[in-house]
Amino acid sequence: MKRTPDAYLRCALIAVAAVLLQISGLGSGRVLGAYVDLAPLIVAAVAIYAGAVPGAAMGFGTGLLLDLLVGQTLGASSLVLTAVGYGVGRYREVRDPAHGLMPIPVGAAATLAWVVAFAAVSFMLDIGATVSWLVLREMVATTLIGALLALPVFAIVRRVLRPVLLVDPVDLRRRRRAPRDAGPIGLRGLEV
Repeated sequence: MKRTPDAYLRCALIAVAAVLLQISGLGSGRVLGAYVDLAPLIVAAVAIYAGAVPGAAMGFGTGLLLDLLVGQTLGASSLVLTAVGYGVGRYREVRDPAHGLMPIPVGAAATLAWVVAFAAVSFMLDIGATVSWLVLREMVATTLIGALLALPVFAIVRRVLRPVLLVDPVDLRRRRRAPRDAGPIGLRGLEV
């Protein structure tokens, strides 16, 4: 991602819009017995398109904004979302995410990492925390909902970030040129 004020503004607008949607409407409604979490999806989308460091920065900013607006333990969400953003960004840097359905497993993995790590951090920081087997059912349902919402969320983030990305994500999906016929090994350039 280009490090310009326009890029920072676009990331900030994505984070604010997602957190406000999360707090105002989507966070209060339940779908299939679980809540819809947009925070790990937008962090994963920025990380997969921009890289590990912008993904970690987006995770920290989104988590801090979420903690401040909801009134949770300060730093719990930002710690977990920073790790999620960095992990997804490293996946992008190591692998070639060129498939069109790539957002589904990435969104599912990011959401699963978010719910498991946030539950662990909240359990460690909260004095009166109780654990039930229903938490596992809700984690699975939240992960499935995150996987279903990954395609539209990633498409929206890609559209917003496309002008400031160094590499266009659509170009990654195009086929590469066919390898050239070079003749026998060791005789390249001799044109025998």
